[in-house]
Amino acid sequence: MRSLAALPSAVLSPLLGVLITSTIVLSLALPRPAAAQGTAPAAANTPAAKPAAALVDLNRASVEELMALKGIGEVRAKAIVQGRPYTRKDELVRKGIVPQSVYDEIREQVVARQ
Repeated sequence: MRSLAALPSAVLSPLLGVLITSTIVLSLALPRPAAAQGTAPAAANTPAAKPAAALVDLNRASVEELMALKGIGEVRAKAIVQGRPYTRKDELVRKGIVPQSVYDEIREQVVARQ
Protein backbone atom coordinates (compact mmCIF):
# COMPACT_ATOMS: atom_id res chain seq x y z
CA MET A 1 0.00 0.00 0.00
CA ARG A 2 1.37 3.42 -0.99
CA SER A 3 1.57 6.32 1.43
CA LEU A 4 -0.36 9.55 0.78
CA ALA A 5 2.92 11.37 0.18
CA ALA A 6 3.55 9.11 -2.82
CA LEU A 7 0.32 10.20 -4.54
CA PRO A 8 0.64 12.80 -7.28
CA SER A 9 -0.65 16.26 -6.33
CA ALA A 10 -3.28 16.02 -9.10
CA VAL A 11 -4.90 13.18 -7.10
CA LEU A 12 -4.12 14.39 -3.59
CA SER A 13 -5.41 17.95 -4.02
CA PRO A 14 -9.02 16.98 -4.98
CA LEU A 15 -9.07 14.37 -2.21
CA LEU A 16 -8.05 16.99 0.33
CA GLY A 17 -10.74 19.34 -0.99
CA VAL A 18 -13.41 16.67 -0.56
CA LEU A 19 -12.17 15.87 2.93
CA ILE A 20 -12.22 19.51 4.01
CA THR A 21 -15.64 20.15 2.46
CA SER A 22 -17.09 17.03 4.10
CA THR A 23 -15.72 18.09 7.47
CA ILE A 24 -17.27 21.54 7.17
CA VAL A 25 -20.65 20.19 6.05
CA LEU A 26 -20.73 17.66 8.87
CA SER A 27 -19.77 20.22 11.48
CA LEU A 28 -22.61 22.47 10.33
CA ALA A 29 -25.12 19.62 10.28
CA LEU A 30 -24.40 18.29 13.75
CA PRO A 31 -26.54 19.64 16.59
CA ARG A 32 -24.75 21.99 18.93
CA PRO A 33 -24.83 21.34 22.67
CA ALA A 34 -27.10 23.54 24.80
CA ALA A 35 -25.65 26.25 27.04
CA ALA A 36 -23.57 25.25 30.07
CA GLN A 37 -26.64 25.26 32.34
CA GLY A 38 -28.32 22.69 30.12
CA THR A 39 -30.89 25.09 28.71
CA ALA A 40 -31.55 26.14 25.17
CA PRO A 41 -30.58 29.63 24.02
CA ALA A 42 -33.03 32.33 25.09
CA ALA A 43 -34.04 33.22 21.50
CA ALA A 44 -35.37 29.71 20.88
CA ASN A 45 -37.61 29.93 23.96
CA THR A 46 -39.37 33.15 22.98
CA PRO A 47 -42.86 32.85 21.54
CA ALA A 48 -41.93 35.33 18.80
CA ALA A 49 -39.41 32.90 17.30
CA LYS A 50 -40.64 31.81 13.87
CA PRO A 51 -39.57 28.82 11.79
CA ALA A 52 -36.97 29.89 9.25
CA ALA A 53 -38.88 28.34 6.35
CA ALA A 54 -42.46 29.52 7.06
CA LEU A 55 -44.51 29.18 3.89
CA VAL A 56 -46.72 32.01 2.66
CA ASP A 57 -50.27 30.78 2.02
CA LEU A 58 -51.54 32.28 -1.24
CA ASN A 59 -55.14 31.96 -0.05
CA ARG A 60 -54.69 33.72 3.31
CA ALA A 61 -51.65 36.01 3.16
CA SER A 62 -52.07 39.76 3.35
CA VAL A 63 -50.83 42.07 0.62
CA GLU A 64 -47.93 43.03 2.90
CA GLU A 65 -46.95 39.38 3.47
CA LEU A 66 -47.06 38.71 -0.27
CA MET A 67 -44.93 41.80 -0.97
CA ALA A 68 -42.17 40.30 1.18
CA LEU A 69 -41.63 37.70 -1.57
CA LYS A 70 -38.95 38.43 -4.18
CA GLY A 71 -40.47 39.91 -7.33
CA ILE A 72 -43.86 40.61 -5.75
CA GLY A 73 -44.70 44.28 -5.48
CA GLU A 74 -47.96 45.92 -4.48
CA VAL A 75 -49.63 45.45 -7.88
CA ARG A 76 -48.82 41.73 -8.08
CA ALA A 77 -49.71 41.18 -4.42
CA LYS A 78 -53.14 42.74 -5.00
CA ALA A 79 -53.58 40.64 -8.15
CA ILE A 80 -52.79 37.49 -6.13
CA VAL A 81 -55.44 38.45 -3.57
CA GLN A 82 -57.98 39.17 -6.35
CA GLY A 83 -57.24 35.80 -8.02
CA ARG A 84 -58.17 33.74 -4.94
CA PRO A 85 -58.92 30.95 -4.28
CA TYR A 86 -56.00 28.86 -5.51
CA THR A 87 -56.00 25.07 -5.46
CA ARG A 88 -52.39 24.87 -6.68
CA LYS A 89 -49.58 27.37 -6.35
CA ASP A 90 -48.67 27.10 -10.03
CA GLU A 91 -52.01 28.77 -10.83
CA LEU A 92 -50.15 32.04 -10.36
CA VAL A 93 -48.53 31.43 -13.74
CA ARG A 94 -51.50 29.74 -15.40
CA LYS A 95 -53.77 32.68 -14.49
CA GLY A 96 -51.14 35.14 -15.75
CA ILE A 97 -50.66 36.81 -12.36
CA VAL A 98 -46.87 36.34 -12.25
CA PRO A 99 -44.41 35.41 -15.00
CA GLN A 100 -42.64 32.07 -14.86
CA SER A 101 -39.36 33.72 -13.82
CA VAL A 102 -40.94 35.24 -10.70
CA TYR A 103 -42.75 32.01 -9.90
CA ASP A 104 -39.45 30.12 -10.12
CA GLU A 105 -38.03 32.48 -7.46
CA ILE A 106 -40.93 32.08 -5.00
CA ARG A 107 -42.33 28.59 -5.55
CA GLU A 108 -40.42 27.09 -2.59
CA GLN A 109 -41.75 29.85 -0.32
CA VAL A 110 -45.46 29.62 -1.09
CA VAL A 111 -48.28 27.14 -0.65
CA ALA A 112 -51.96 27.04 -1.66
CA ARG A 113 -53.80 25.61 1.34
CA GLN A 114 -57.50 24.93 1.00
